[in-house]
Amino acid sequence: GFVVGHAGLYQALAMFAVAYFIIGMTVLSVCAIATNGALDAGGAYYMISRALGPEFGGSIGIMFFLANVCGSALYVLGLVEAVVDSFGIPPGQKVGAGVHVLPQSYWYELLYGTVLLALCLVVCLVGASIYAKATFLIFLIVAGVLGTILVSFFATQPIGVPIRLPYFNGSETENGSFTGFSLATLRDNLGGGYGVDYTTGQMMSFSSVFAVMFNGCTGIMAGSNMSGDLKRPSYSIPRGTISAVLFTYLVYNLLAFLMCATCSRTLLQKDYGFLRDISIFPPLVTVGIYAATLSAAMSNLIGASRILYALARDDLFGRALVLAKKTSASGNPVMAVILSWLVVQLVLFSGKLNTIAGVVTTFFLLVYATVNLACLALEWASAPNFRPTFRYFTWHTCLLGIAGCCVMMFLISPVSASASLGFLLLLLLALHYLSPSSTWGYISQALIFHQVRKYLLMLDVRKDHVKFWRPQMLLMVQNPRGSARLIDFVNDLKKSGLYVLGHVELQDLDTLPSDPLQPQQDSWLSLVDKLNVKAFVSLTLAPSVRHGVRQLLFTSGLGGMRPNTLVLGFYDDAAPQDGLARHPAFTSAREEVPLGFPPLRAPAAPKLLSAREYVGIVADALKMLRNVLLARQLESLDKAWELRRAASPPPTIHVWPVNLLRPDSARYADTCSLFLLQMACVLNMARAWRRAHLRLFLCVEAGAMPHAQEEKLRQLLKDLRIQAQIQLVPWDAVTRLHWQTPRGPPGGPAPIGAAEEEEEEGSVNYPANATQVSDEYVCAANKLVLEQSPTPAVRFLYLPRPPADTSLYPLYLHQLELLTRGLGPTVLVHGVSAVTSTQL
Repeated sequence: GFVVGHAGLYQALAMFAVAYFIIGMTVLSVCAIATNGALDAGGAYYMISRALGPEFGGSIGIMFFLANVCGSALYVLGLVEAVVDSFGIPPGQKVGAGVHVLPQSYWYELLYGTVLLALCLVVCLVGASIYAKATFLIFLIVAGVLGTILVSFFATQPIGVPIRLPYFNGSETENGSFTGFSLATLRDNLGGGYGVDYTTGQMMSFSSVFAVMFNGCTGIMAGSNMSGDLKRPSYSIPRGTISAVLFTYLVYNLLAFLMCATCSRTLLQKDYGFLRDISIFPPLVTVGIYAATLSAAMSNLIGASRILYALARDDLFGRALVLAKKTSASGNPVMAVILSWLVVQLVLFSGKLNTIAGVVTTFFLLVYATVNLACLALEWASAPNFRPTFRYFTWHTCLLGIAGCCVMMFLISPVSASASLGFLLLLLLALHYLSPSSTWGYISQALIFHQVRKYLLMLDVRKDHVKFWRPQMLLMVQNPRGSARLIDFVNDLKKSGLYVLGHVELQDLDTLPSDPLQPQQDSWLSLVDKLNVKAFVSLTLAPSVRHGVRQLLFTSGLGGMRPNTLVLGFYDDAAPQDGLARHPAFTSAREEVPLGFPPLRAPAAPKLLSAREYVGIVADALKMLRNVLLARQLESLDKAWELRRAASPPPTIHVWPVNLLRPDSARYADTCSLFLLQMACVLNMARAWRRAHLRLFLCVEAGAMPHAQEEKLRQLLKDLRIQAQIQLVPWDAVTRLHWQTPRGPPGGPAPIGAAEEEEEEGSVNYPANATQVSDEYVCAANKLVLEQSPTPAVRFLYLPRPPADTSLYPLYLHQLELLTRGLGPTVLVHGVSAVTSTQL
């Protein structure tokens, strides 16, 4: 009567349609989730938490608990209004007559509500079985009352109904009328006629009436809230819920039409208990109202207790809800019931039904939206294990349900909706950082997988362009204990590209009972988390390190995301140092280092690969057209100290883009030099290295027009948008040592520079140059690099190709060791692909 009296028939039917559209979409989602596996206690909370993860589940669980608590209080207050309306002393009179014996005031009504709530508490404490029997009895009573009311519309003769208005003197009345079926009455009630709610004194509107009406439709979750007490929840919930929705929708529409056709607007607006006055048996209507509201109050109270119990059992809020875990011998969560009762009792202090209706509706709409979101996420994730037996839903119905809930939330009360969403966001953040990890599975992972697969298929390597090149690193790590700082350094070099930590385990799977890499995977992933690097982990078994690196170069990555750059630690005789033991992520008192990595190799112990095999790995990578970086003494790089130094002078990065081992072919614009420049620039662009300055060294000889070379290099840097200081370095004394070196014997390696053009074209069949360079020259070049001050944080040097003759691999590695000896953190770089662009 309240809805039809204020909104009229047309708007009332529209409200029912909107409400049941939202509810219908939600019911489809509830049925889909309920039939996709075993349900436990908690109803909607259980569904959402197991679908969306603990953060969403816990936050929505609290919201749903509050919705049920407020809903229980709302129905108790509604029952109090009905009791006072029937038995209360009329306003303005001190003593009532007949059955009107109950005094009316805020405190008396609070007392009546407390008594009624205590009755609900007793039923819920006894257990779910008595509750089920009580609700079935109430259902029979309500069904009988409904039948009586429907008969009364046809059997009752037109009468006038006196209405006592509580805000007037008790002797003053207005007259409403029951006209029987009348076309004139129907016409008068078709349109809206919003007036003042006589219980609160507030002016009604579409949104406020919808808020009150919607609370009469929220019982759809009553069955799912009892999921832990049902024998076959996946069978009972869909059938019971859909039947209830269809039945109540038809009854509400039928009653709305009958009321509009038989009752005047005054009667509908100013006497919410008018059905008693027109009934053929008035006491039965009173009993029906009491029974229906009492049933709804009990339903919400027991639903709130089950949600609270499920939240406590999942330990999402730690000790805060430990009390709610306690149950009776029969399994009834008595402490959760008592705690829920206490919260409902607090809500009763609000005093009036329509005061809290908007908040309750907002909470329920938010829960319904999240149920739809959970089903939508499961459907979009396309996981093979999401195959509910209830198939009458699509992602369209889920999306429509979400949209409908969100729109109506803000139409009813923008303030309540905004506050509810803000509260939900706070709960989400708190649970994200504070709640323990769960084993329920995270829908976010399934959705991410689905989207990543889709976009990887769209990432076409044939459309790659040098303008959008980025480094995609494969860092080979023998033991992370000795490579912590190198792992962190390469993380700065990747520039939002792919980063893979590779490891080769030297074993033969034929001789093993199972894969030994699986137990190690968790340790590597924990390492990535602790070091806070954005990297993947790729482990492999191989008979040798070289074969393992080949496997990883061939197989790491997916689609257009494959490593294009191999990073290796340097091969020398330095004793490995345990960097993890000194790393800040592992030195906290709360942290323990015992990741499952073996201790470091003893200095006297044999290495896992030979010098020849190490150089062979470099050669293999270049043959596969992968860029190569060799990192020496990166474990001595204290990045935090370097970048914490005083602003004057700032840390520097020294860049030597000339091949120091081939001074006769020194050029600054070949592919390798440009790649070296690019890598130094990428490091300087990393957030942690932005304060560092690039210093580029131009090696010049007397009479070679150094200023012209400097200007040419400066123009190149300008075209490449690289900011660097150029420093001229005379190196006549160094190159003189090279030219004085005796030539190789006839028939030996070809003269220096003979293979330059072949190398630039990417050929690997070129004569070796290693024998043409003396140790004296290499040491002089090392001294030249070392003398440049101030001492940089890191140096980038040109890495020449390994010689074609594999017998010269040890000599090649020896020269690299001499060149980088004592230089501190140094990266040797060889690039094989164009990575710079001067175009837009």
